[in-house]
Amino acid sequence: MKVILADYSGFCFGVEKAINTTFEELEKKQVKDNISSLGPLIHNNQVVKDLEEKGVKVFEDINDISTGSVIVRSHGVSEEIYEIAKDKGLNIIDATCPFVRRIQNIAKKYHDKGYTIAIIGNPKHPEVIGINGWCNNEAIIIKDEENLKQIPKFDKLCVVAQTTMSVDQYEKIIEQLENYANEIVKFNTICSATKERQLAAKNLAEKVEAMIVIGGYHSSNTQKLVSICEEIKPDATYHVETVEDLPLKDIKQYKIVGVTAGASTPKWIINEIIHKLSNI
Repeated sequence: MKVILADYSGFCFGVEKAINTTFEELEKKQVKDNISSLGPLIHNNQVVKDLEEKGVKVFEDINDISTGSVIVRSHGVSEEIYEIAKDKGLNIIDATCPFVRRIQNIAKKYHDKGYTIAIIGNPKHPEVIGINGWCNNEAIIIKDEENLKQIPKFDKLCVVAQTTMSVDQYEKIIEQLENYANEIVKFNTICSATKERQLAAKNLAEKVEAMIVIGGYHSSNTQKLVSICEEIKPDATYHVETVEDLPLKDIKQYKIVGVTAGASTPKWIINEIIHKLSNI
């Protein structure tokens, strides 16, 4: 079987920064036994498990962390979390993706100017929840075009997007939002790596018989890649997290297969899967 790896597969800049920051802290003996992560550092079970084995404890609530250092994961958190951590005397290790930090700053700046903030993204995603926390949790969150039917017209509207939002979905929503405000300020904050990854996956899917999408089952950007590939290969797109998940009986029929991977997928998992496929 011939296997082609899509460009821009695997760790993005923000994820790599978060992981490197965490490992640097683990090497400091004085805080080694007191490092906590507020939520999983990234959406990859294998990486999170590895970090837990090295001493990083995962908590979902800042109030459950009493001492030591707390890592703010790549998805970022609300402004309130920083204040609580400071009041508790915790050492904050900020691993927020710089692109996410930019969105938080935009949300705060325009909210303070009196704009209603609209976030195009998944309301349940930690990145979106965190961004909303920088505008007093008053943002209008738009997941899809269906949500537009439920929102009123605004005087001043500032629009941002979840970094891993589908480019096509964003463009459909932003076009219609023009009718929902007297004044609108738009920021296309989809990460450039996300755009490149999605386009590369789409282009590769058009050239192969089947697509293997590698990434966490809870990873937003991986799920977007799956959707993009399914549009082109509806019956030949397979989402896997590890080599054990490969549906070998289904894919052995293909002679040429494409592989792409989400932003939280480590290189060793990608290589392991490519090696397995190449030997079918």
